Amino acid sequence: MIVGLDVGTSKVICLVGEVLADGSLEIVGIGSHSSKGMKRGVVINIESTVQSIQRAVEEAELMAGCNIHSVYVSVAGSHIRSLNSHGIVAVKDGEVQTEDIERVIDAAQAVPISSDQRVLHILPQEYHIDSQEGIKDPLGMSGVRLEANVHLITGAVNAVMNVEKCIKRCGLGVDGVILSQLASSDSSLSEDEKDLGVCLIDIGAGTSDIAVWIDGALHHTAVVPVAGDQVTNDISMALRTPTQHAEEIKVKYACAMSSMASTDQVLQVPSVGDRQPRSITRHALTEVVEARYEEIYNLILDELRRSGYAERIPAGIVITGGTSLMEGAADLAEKVFQMPVRLSVPDCTKGMSDIVDNPIYSTSVGLLAYGSKEADVAEIAKGMMSKTQTKREASILAPKNETKPSFSATKAWQKLKHWFQSYI
Repeated sequence: MIVGLDVGTSKVICLVGEVLADGSLEIVGIGSHSSKGMKRGVVINIESTVQSIQRAVEEAELMAGCNIHSVYVSVAGSHIRSLNSHGIVAVKDGEVQTEDIERVIDAAQAVPISSDQRVLHILPQEYHIDSQEGIKDPLGMSGVRLEANVHLITGAVNAVMNVEKCIKRCGLGVDGVILSQLASSDSSLSEDEKDLGVCLIDIGAGTSDIAVWIDGALHHTAVVPVAGDQVTNDISMALRTPTQHAEEIKVKYACAMSSMASTDQVLQVPSVGDRQPRSITRHALTEVVEARYEEIYNLILDELRRSGYAERIPAGIVITGGTSLMEGAADLAEKVFQMPVRLSVPDCTKGMSDIVDNPIYSTSVGLLAYGSKEADVAEIAKGMMSKTQTKREASILAPKNETKPSFSATKAWQKLKHWFQSYI
């Protein structure tokens, strides 16, 4: 069993997945609960966050019929930093071994990092052996000099520790802390898109997370602190209605493009206090929403241009996350980015696919996929260790091929020696 826990700004989602014999993943339990203790991906109330996690985990346990002991958890927020680094080492024996790969990755991550930041991921992009470039797996190749390009992702120590503290207070262990957009990439992007060059935008409630993939490797990550909560606040302020009513109106009636909304459809908007509800057209509501979505997309476009990757993503844009579900969100994105845009749902074919095939579950399904990969690597490493141990034990237990003669040979030599002595 593998458990993914997506601790988001508006909702905590817990998924339980079972790895089948053929290596595929089947979802057997789902739990979710509204979150009030998070803001823009950062814990602001530990007690409230602990309660939300407990409710979501209990619901998933009940559905899956198992006890959850540890989870893979996602992390996001404006405290996330990333950079590309380069490392060079000499190949020891003329052939690249696992030790050489580990040394070159260690050399690549030897860059100055702020003391309040913690390394979350070290993701190799490509390797160079002497003058040969673009190598994905250098193990066993011949060469003298090994180079590596890696993508380093760091997060604020305190922000990550607070998330881990909330999970541990629920009596759970942490198998791994995974960047939110990295998990979403596993569930939302195809290998062809990653190879060609694509930008994933995970638009949640608190943050819009960006991940740029080129040649099958992650090259850029960033976080824009504007997302669905700002849309809700805009509706609340413009229509003078409480936040909970603004959220309901956004989900039921809002549209990201005013050209898609009818001017004839009239909505009843609850007012603050005992005032009478007011009427507003859906077109007027959409104008408020469209302005905020344009701002989100333009901030992301500015980030892509600043990083230099805006012209290196021929596969276009893939949007996911709960806020991407709004009608017209993909159409407005095509208008702003001037490139192909598609709305992605998690790639889950087994177990509750009718529920999980929703952009809201992109991160949590990606956590399961990430965890299953780590489990496979751990099993392979365990198998290699057990084989090595078995060989070592066999060499210890096996009789040594000594040059001493056996008992029968010694006895024959003594008889022969006695025969010579008797005739001399």
